[in-house]
Amino acid sequence: MRQRIYVVSDSVGETCELVVRAAAIQFPERAIETVRIPFVDDDQVIYDLVLHAKEERATIVYTIVHAKHRRLLAETAKAHEVEAIDLLGPLLDTMEDRLGMQPKEEPGLIYRLDEEYFRKIEAVEFAVKYDDGRDPRGIKRADIVLIGVSRTSKTPLSQYLALKRYKVANVPLVPESVPPEELFDIPKEKCFGLLISPEKLIDIRMERLRSLGLKPEAAYAQIDRINRELDYAKKLYERIGCQIIDVTNKAVEETANLILTGISGKAHD
Repeated sequence: MRQRIYVVSDSVGETCELVVRAAAIQFPERAIETVRIPFVDDDQVIYDLVLHAKEERATIVYTIVHAKHRRLLAETAKAHEVEAIDLLGPLLDTMEDRLGMQPKEEPGLIYRLDEEYFRKIEAVEFAVKYDDGRDPRGIKRADIVLIGVSRTSKTPLSQYLALKRYKVANVPLVPESVPPEELFDIPKEKCFGLLISPEKLIDIRMERLRSLGLKPEAAYAQIDRINRELDYAKKLYERIGCQIIDVTNKAVEETANLILTGISGKAHD
């Protein structure tokens, strides 16, 4: 004996089908045949579906978020004595009662959320791949490019902005190294030069040296060296024409907000 189940949804129907398959696996192989019918948002389609299911003695299992179509399917199926199982409606009704608010009734929201999630993962992977100037090719592909001397929060900023789904490349500036040519070929609006006060940078670099077990007297944390690096950075920022942000005493979130405001012209929370 074989039972046909119509998997019905006003979206793609994947969630509904997964639940049906989870139940079907408890029975002998091929005992249950599933037929997915997605994007059901028309009254006539619902009527025709119920009549078809009645002829085949099939069962209907559905996940429909729109209350009107959910009720229509349930009432039509009952009138024609067709078994119809609503997987989503009872839970939506319970949530509505408990929360005291109406559901959005927008099919496919879960897939939009998934899309946002994967965009975020892609952005994080991008930030890791193009961190610290590892590959200058990322400069042209990035939504945002951060440049600055060592210890100006380029990497933390890249990761924070990646969580906002922006692809970020960052490039360290060293007077002895030639900056990537790609910096001069991108729209200056997406490039941000980071500055910091020499005094603050000395403190940060000395702490970094201590954490590595190195002597704080290294040239890396000396005022002459730091002033030289910062002067070099300022001249480069002028050549590029990029926006400049002073990160001295700013939290990563605050700097990120300034960057996002810079590329969109709107303040961000």
